[in-house]
Amino acid sequence: MQVFIASDHAGFGLKEFVKKVLLDRGLEVCDLGVDSQERVDYPDFAQKLCECVLATAESKGVLICGSGIGMSIAANRFHGIRAALCTDSYLAKMARLHNDANVLCMGERVIGQGEAEEIVAQFFSAEFEGGRHLERVRKLG
Repeated sequence: MQVFIASDHAGFGLKEFVKKVLLDRGLEVCDLGVDSQERVDYPDFAQKLCECVLATAESKGVLICGSGIGMSIAANRFHGIRAALCTDSYLAKMARLHNDANVLCMGERVIGQGEAEEIVAQFFSAEFEGGRHLERVRKLG
């Protein structure tokens, strides 16, 4: 599976950690930036990632900023993106099972590396259940 990952300056450290976790899980990772903690605007990186996810079948994305809120708001502006801000592994699992989320958002200032690893494990192992949830996801567009 192709996974695109991006962050702003406030999420750079966690992005680097999560990238390694994804690679260790055997996933193909494409890092869209940032490459330092130099200040940038998160909507630019959310847009870049969402365009890649939408253009690449069966791919998913990971966006990280300070709180995760800005990235999730920016990502959900794109038709076909279902971005979920997850602060624990239960939310990550449910985002996939019931909402077919295709972009995981996290906040470096909110969670630590251990929690991030658990979130990634749940998000990338859970499969969409479909069924009664499919009608609801279709309404999202």
